[in-house]
Amino acid sequence: MEPNKISVVIVTFRRPSQLRELLAGLPAPLQVIVVDNGSHDETASLDAEFPDVRFNRLQRNFGLTRALNIGIRASDGDYVLLLHDDVLIDSAAVTALADFLENRPDVAAVCPSFNGPQVRPLPTPANPDPPLQIPAAQSDEMAAECVSGAAIMVRAAFLRSMGHIDERYGNYGSEIEICAQVKSSGRKLLVLKNVVARHDPSSSAVPPGYLEGDRISGTAAFLGKHHGFAAGLAYRLKSGLKALFTFRFRALAAAKIDGWG
Repeated sequence: MEPNKISVVIVTFRRPSQLRELLAGLPAPLQVIVVDNGSHDETASLDAEFPDVRFNRLQRNFGLTRALNIGIRASDGDYVLLLHDDVLIDSAAVTALADFLENRPDVAAVCPSFNGPQVRPLPTPANPDPPLQIPAAQSDEMAAECVSGAAIMVRAAFLRSMGHIDERYGNYGSEIEICAQVKSSGRKLLVLKNVVARHDPSSSAVPPGYLEGDRISGTAAFLGKHHGFAAGLAYRLKSGLKALFTFRFRALAAAKIDGWG
């Protein structure tokens, strides 16, 4: 695989030290695009340290999904690796993911193996928020219905066929939408046991109440889109009442992270 056929899109928000460590393992000629979701901190100084990286700085936090779409539209590769800024992966692992996709037309998306929980079922009305689990290592290629969005490589042509990622999702929902589209296409989503990355989830700079509200909104949007309007509305009402009766008013009000920070 020629490295110039691979694009890496990283969305970051107020994690300059983690971003610096990640970028250090992704040298040129990989195309690396960083979408800074309104950090306004020392992240701006990384331009000088990594002159081969393309930085796209947003004035405010538009949420993960819109930032990912901005990065995807700026990418040129045939294969696009979507990364969170608290992941560590080196260029050899990135190239291995692309090599796999190059030789497997039956696979739409592929992920490295993490050091922790990574796979789960897609949300349903009966199970709207299934937790991530550690995949059962039965083979070198582990099929998954839904994966963590921290590191997932997707064919650029597949992303274009989606019209990119539905921006009804804010911070939560982009990865489940990609996974649902892969499933509906009849192609595979795989986790590769022998391609590894490290994900140590860091605390978000976004207040927990906003994140909770955005997760409610994203789950409702997904259920409404894939299981019918009534399913999305029922989940939103149930979650809203629960937040109201437990005095989590910020979660109740934060329908979506859009413009926070």
